Amino acid sequence: MGTRPEIIKMAPIIWELEKLGEDFFILHSGQHYDYKMDRVFFEQLKLPEPKYNLRVGSGTHAEETGKTLIGVEKVLMKESPDVVLVEGDTNTVLAGALAAVKLHINVGHVEAGLRSHDKEMPEEINRIIVDHISDYLFAPTEEARENLLKEGIDDEKVYVTGNTIVDAVHQCIKLAEGSNIVDALGLKQNSFFLLTLHRQENVDIKDRLENIFRGLNLVVEELGLPMIYPCHPRTRKRIERFGIKLHDEIILTEPLDYLSFLKLEKEATMIFTDSGGVQEEACILKVPCVTIRSSTERPETVKVGANIVAGRSPEGILKAAKMMMSRTRSWPNPFGDGKAGKRIVYILRRELSLRG
Repeated sequence: MGTRPEIIKMAPIIWELEKLGEDFFILHSGQHYDYKMDRVFFEQLKLPEPKYNLRVGSGTHAEETGKTLIGVEKVLMKESPDVVLVEGDTNTVLAGALAAVKLHINVGHVEAGLRSHDKEMPEEINRIIVDHISDYLFAPTEEARENLLKEGIDDEKVYVTGNTIVDAVHQCIKLAEGSNIVDALGLKQNSFFLLTLHRQENVDIKDRLENIFRGLNLVVEELGLPMIYPCHPRTRKRIERFGIKLHDEIILTEPLDYLSFLKLEKEATMIFTDSGGVQEEACILKVPCVTIRSSTERPETVKVGANIVAGRSPEGILKAAKMMMSRTRSWPNPFGDGKAGKRIVYILRRELSLRG
């Protein structure tokens, strides 16, 4: 693992491995590396310390992938594990899977089969490659499974398990109730919007970022609620460098720990995001979501009515927000029953015992 979403989504698997007394270790690439983006998540999710931390930090795609690949290979040659689990679609996932498969070590891909069908997203490239070199593909939904079968992946390698994010949200939402973040920010329940925006294809292109914030400024102006934006340091630099104008009621904060963020999600009137994980969390928590992208690899959220893909034009963002404001929060959760971590560990134990 190497990023905040991977830590959260791997946590239910780690909890189950610990419960069963299995022999495992955590290898952390260090792709996210400061306290607020990393350390605090281990503490709040009560996870064991990583046995290895490569501390690769941020860089270009080649730098992150290359450094992680070199570091992971050394660890795997030393440890010789039966299987390497990777989760999601980051450069850490790509490097971890490549290092393992080249050493003839089994690879299990958690959250396999997601497709945005947009190769402008570097994550889409990572997903496709990792799915095609994995031995165990843990698809969160039937739709994800169908994506894999359409690409010619052997059905016997694919297991529909549900998404571990449901396990994590169910476990952590009780803990999040103790957070005072809503009061600390001077907010009232169901009287604010929540924003996350970090994807490279959104924040690195000046015209695109300007259009997005024009749309968000219109949302705040016309719908009359403040918008809280826990802002990644990298994105904050882009906003400052590009001279992006934000409405006075778009309030930037530092990145938040998981429990505080979960509390804000639960209490928000609506969530605006370009994050895949946040789309899922909003759906699970029954909070309307507007996705600021041209496509999503979580189409299940759109189908059940929890989410709308707004694009990046100011008019599209405002129109989507108005549509979701009137949406009844009665959709079903398409991501499973909160037992995905248990299923994944059960499948691995069974398959590895059969292989001897």
